[in-house]
Amino acid sequence: MNLIKKNEIPVDVYIPFVETLFRDGLTLSIGFFAQTLLVVLVYWKTMDPAYLAVTLGLLAVAFLRLRNIRKYRHAPSPQNWEEARRRENDYILYGSMHGFMLGAFCFVGIYLAYDPFAEIAAVCVTLASATSIAGRNYGSPRMVVIFIMTMTWPISLGFILRGDPYHFILGLLSAPFLFAIKRFADLVREVLFAALSEEKKANRIAQRFNRALNTMSHGLVMLGPDGRVAVANAEAAHLMSRKSPDALLGRSIHGLLMRGVAGGMLAPKDCRYIEAQLTRALREGRDRKVLVSLANGQHYEFSAREGSQELGVITFEDVTARVEAEDKIRFMARYDNLTGLPNRAYFHELVGEAMVSGDRDRLCGLAVLDLDDFKSVNDTLGHPIGDGLIYAVAERLAAIARQDITVSRFGGDEFMIFFDRVEDESHLTSQLDEIFAGLQGEVDVAGHGLRIQASGGAVLSRVKDTDVDAMIVKADLALYKAKELGKNSWRLFEASMDAAFRNRQLMKADLRTAVESKGLRVVYQPIVAMSTMRIASCEALCRWDHPDLGPISPSIFIPLAEEMGIISEISTFVLQAACAECAKWPDQTSVSVNLSAKDFRNRDVIQKVRDALAGSGLAASRLEIEVTETALLDDKSLTRQYIEELKQIGVRIALDDFGTGYSSLSYLHKLPLDKIKIDRSFLMDVTQNPRSLELLKGIVNLSRPLGLSVTVEGVETFEQLKILALQVKPDLVQGFLFGSALSASGIETMSNTVWPFAKDINTAKRAARR
Repeated sequence: MNLIKKNEIPVDVYIPFVETLFRDGLTLSIGFFAQTLLVVLVYWKTMDPAYLAVTLGLLAVAFLRLRNIRKYRHAPSPQNWEEARRRENDYILYGSMHGFMLGAFCFVGIYLAYDPFAEIAAVCVTLASATSIAGRNYGSPRMVVIFIMTMTWPISLGFILRGDPYHFILGLLSAPFLFAIKRFADLVREVLFAALSEEKKANRIAQRFNRALNTMSHGLVMLGPDGRVAVANAEAAHLMSRKSPDALLGRSIHGLLMRGVAGGMLAPKDCRYIEAQLTRALREGRDRKVLVSLANGQHYEFSAREGSQELGVITFEDVTARVEAEDKIRFMARYDNLTGLPNRAYFHELVGEAMVSGDRDRLCGLAVLDLDDFKSVNDTLGHPIGDGLIYAVAERLAAIARQDITVSRFGGDEFMIFFDRVEDESHLTSQLDEIFAGLQGEVDVAGHGLRIQASGGAVLSRVKDTDVDAMIVKADLALYKAKELGKNSWRLFEASMDAAFRNRQLMKADLRTAVESKGLRVVYQPIVAMSTMRIASCEALCRWDHPDLGPISPSIFIPLAEEMGIISEISTFVLQAACAECAKWPDQTSVSVNLSAKDFRNRDVIQKVRDALAGSGLAASRLEIEVTETALLDDKSLTRQYIEELKQIGVRIALDDFGTGYSSLSYLHKLPLDKIKIDRSFLMDVTQNPRSLELLKGIVNLSRPLGLSVTVEGVETFEQLKILALQVKPDLVQGFLFGSALSASGIETMSNTVWPFAKDINTAKRAARR
């Protein structure tokens, strides 16, 4: 028996099968009426009490079974397998009684109370009822089997018990009939099961599609071949101010967009443009996107693409946040976040676009402005105050911006101004003078009164003869010239500035080559002891002989090296060369090397000195390192640490250019110095000015109690030497009076030589004592 077991089929399929058993009570009532009427006719004809019994039994079963059908036909669907199974069992119980009564009618009519009319009537009513077994009971395989057994087996048994061969064979033929009915019922059930399963699956897919469609953040409509909406989601209805997607069905693209026009959200021209773009995309089968800005400030992006089965798909979404973010990113990419002025890249773009448009023969101007001494504001007051100053300057410059004047913050404290359609040089000059006059004055930044002071450079050129980058380079050259001439002014570019700039760049390249190839040389200026008038030491000086320009003054190439960042390489070269040469000189002669401020910003200076001494074999006591006050100002504590480490090596330390700085006297007791070198400026008028003489004597007298030896630089005349010997009495002197700087071999030759005027000095000393 083909019984349905729990979990054999899904409960959501089994429950509908059970519900089909109770669906049709009308046809069952008609069947009961016809069957009962036929049994009554047989009884009327035969008056056999057996048929009366069958009639009464059939009436009782009809009452019970129809009541059972009515009970469950209007009841709620079963909630689980067990409840559905109980209903099926009830149906089988009353159905089995029905089948038994029909089988009993057949058996009585064919065998027990045989009558020709009764036999025909019984077989007819049974076969007629059998045709409904599969159609009514496919939902219950057990009921099908029971009906076949109760209705066909009594017929077969009756025919077989009749005894003759013909009825016997007829009785046996009921078996194929039974099989056919069962097979048909199974086939109906399988087909309906497959259909029901597919329906369930389709419903689930539809539910998922509906859920996905209506939870999309995009509005979506699908257009049929007629160009009208066939599918729409909830978001589309919301964006179209409709309560449900059904309200959009059947509308055209034009109808949907006109709702936006009617609501004042879309302009008619925007409506026509969007409709044309979307229709074209659907017609051509290509994706297309259209961004629309609504009157309320929102932004929507419409997308159209060709779908399948001649369906077109249009999606639209609120992209306001994205558009606002893109606008913000675009603003951040184009404008300076502190001042709100166009930044370097956007200024370049704006000026480039302006120059390629309009009359190419017109004049235009470009100016660059740079705040003077801005670094000191940041260093002393802090970067927030510096930013406030930049903002104040930007406000004043922004006030002059108009269609033909573009203002930009180029970076740091630098601003650019582009003047389009300048009449002539005097026109540009008057505009810049006005701008600089407007910048003058104090501004209050967080309670600090700051005075704005700027330098500028400008260039005037015809549009057809230049480009943005070339103008910026020339304006920068004019700015450098303005700063050289004392700042707080502006200069107009001249051709000579470009030539000087190019020469400077070429000289930088040549200097780098000379440093890398060790093309520099070292000379030595004697330092003479006042007591013996012999060379006690010498100062190592760097010289550069340019292959084309000849000797280049140190006052030119040393600042260049500092600007290029290669001054430390030059210091290392001089240090190594000086130590190597001094090692060849007599022991009483030492050498002095001046190290730059940059050398004292890194503790590598200690190792450089160690390496130079080790490589040359020179005693550390014969090397003197000269420190400038610039180096001391950068980082006093760090410089002191380096000086102390050099002293531990045995090297002597001298303070160069003493008296020219801001606080030189404070270094005399704070730093472990061995010597001070008094700058030449103190000696220039010492022969005529008593005050200069007294100042010079005071410095020497101040230094001696501190254990410092004193060198006076810049001795150029015998009169200066005589005053030094008689009144100032320094330990050492240095200057052109003793000749220009010598080569290493020259120093070695003259190391034991006494200068000719030593005799005159001694005579003057004896005369002074008398």
